[in-house]
Amino acid sequence: MASGTHDGGAGTAGGSGDRVDVRSCRERERARVVPPSLPPTAGRPVVTAPRPPGVPRTNHYPLGMAPNATTPDARSTRHDDVHEVVDEQLRRSRQRYTIGRRQLVELLLSLGRPVTIPELLTSGASQSQSSLYRNLAILEQCGAVHRIASTDDVARYELTEELSEHHHHVVCSMCGRIDDVVLPPSIERALGEAAEQAREQRDYLVDSHRLELVGTCATCS
Repeated sequence: MASGTHDGGAGTAGGSGDRVDVRSCRERERARVVPPSLPPTAGRPVVTAPRPPGVPRTNHYPLGMAPNATTPDARSTRHDDVHEVVDEQLRRSRQRYTIGRRQLVELLLSLGRPVTIPELLTSGASQSQSSLYRNLAILEQCGAVHRIASTDDVARYELTEELSEHHHHVVCSMCGRIDDVVLPPSIERALGEAAEQAREQRDYLVDSHRLELVGTCATCS
């Protein structure tokens, strides 16, 4: 006859014919794989070797975090943001962001300076000259593109500062080429002070400024 008593022996428990070895369970629990701990240097500052004499100092930034980073991921993220803004600008003007207009914005982003329509065509614009004129005019009306007249009286086009960055221009007096130039903060502050002086002299409320430097480009010099 089966006994209904409980076996109080160390390491076992009984009941309804099933027996569990508690000691074995504990041993298996201790035998489980423990995740490896962090290396001893984790969280500590990285110590580099002294810089040899004559070797210039360089800044080391994590990927994509350096100032003006131009990694593929950084460029892709910036381009996506620009396309979203242009799409919204066109919607407000009841216009569509067509493939041709998107390609134009992409070209202006990649060229990085004010360019003529012939330069857009030679840079890969897959539309006729008349379509370029029409699409650039629409992008200008919605506030995405800025048209600039240069010294050769030929119009050049670039993205507005809302889609790029605050900058100024250096213009070639011979061929009309225009390049962007970003000035240091000290000069920008001086230009802001000049705007305040202009307000005091002529009672103008200055809300922006543009500086144009005229000279000779490397091709013409």
